[in-house]
Amino acid sequence: MSHAADRTAGFNTTAVHAGQAFEPRTGAVVPPLHFSSTYAQDGIGGLRDGYEYGRGGNPTRDALQEQLAAVEGGKYAYSFGSGLAAEDALIRALCRPGDHIVLGNDAYGGTYRLISRIHGDWGIGNTAVNLADPDATAHAVRDNQTRLLWVETPSNPMMRISDIAALADIAHDAGALLVVDNTFASPYLQNPLALGADIVIHSTTKYIGGHSDVVGGAVVLNDEELAQKVQFLQFAAGGVSGPMDAFLTTRGLKTLGVRMDRHCENGQAVAEWLLTRPEVEAVLYPGLPDHPGHELAAKQMRGFGGMVSVQFKGGAEAARKVAESTRVFTLAESLGGIESLMNYPAEMTHASVKGTELAVPDNLLRLSCGIEDVEDLLADLEQAFAQL
Repeated sequence: MSHAADRTAGFNTTAVHAGQAFEPRTGAVVPPLHFSSTYAQDGIGGLRDGYEYGRGGNPTRDALQEQLAAVEGGKYAYSFGSGLAAEDALIRALCRPGDHIVLGNDAYGGTYRLISRIHGDWGIGNTAVNLADPDATAHAVRDNQTRLLWVETPSNPMMRISDIAALADIAHDAGALLVVDNTFASPYLQNPLALGADIVIHSTTKYIGGHSDVVGGAVVLNDEELAQKVQFLQFAAGGVSGPMDAFLTTRGLKTLGVRMDRHCENGQAVAEWLLTRPEVEAVLYPGLPDHPGHELAAKQMRGFGGMVSVQFKGGAEAARKVAESTRVFTLAESLGGIESLMNYPAEMTHASVKGTELAVPDNLLRLSCGIEDVEDLLADLEQAFAQL
């Protein structure tokens, strides 16, 4: 468990310093990485700073948890071995057989698979709904005695923007909790707890880690009773992040702000370039004025992010051709790293929802715009489009 310091400093100052006090014995500015799996006791039960065994506590992981809580404006943060491990622990901590989850009908395929195929077999029901429709959402939540209302905004990969404050009201009116997956926005661009959400989920693999070299997840929340339940699952089920993973995530998080500024600049430029192309059917990016969620995104986010989705008039064939023709954009799953990535969700990240109402159009590519020089990104797309 980690208590965040009062966040009176700016975001970047907080990201650099929260949980990162210098090591008192030597003055090492970067806290040491603690690999030990167990800790010496001063007599039976005489624990030093509460440390007993690596699954239950590790100073490197605790430092990351304090840092995560601080940048999200939360009181408690828990770090896990992956984003899905964080989601799984949260669901098991808060839901029981007979409970129900309402989620967006454009949710990440892995989240839907976890909720429907693993927790569904355990007796937890789910309903997928268009979260932009408040009446449909309210009916789904109320009619099913829902425990969790689960939202991604921006959503993956359709880039839909949902009104966090309005969804919090809908959830709370029905006695449910609002969970926001803040992976696409990152804590730099959006803080759902401040908008009324109860719980924030991250795949820290993405923008928080930021370098495509570490897998992780996090749960951030303010309620002490809920936090204790999540902490118990973290300890008792053991899906913790290892010390090296925690260290790499901490190092990535320190530069999140400066990286996101470039991701946003490049994402905007790529989206505007795609709009000019006759091969393109639609560009999905909340920074474009004609995006249906543009005004809402401008209100609840500090920037529009580095994720851009594009649909092609030439259908799946055109999308596949472009995806396999880029040189700077790498064809790969995941997102949020310093390098630009190209993903064909229908057969890659969202293959698990093929044939369901969550299926992704087969003419769609998802672009994770990295921090390279934007001229090189546009030139790469130009040569890839020339293959059509």
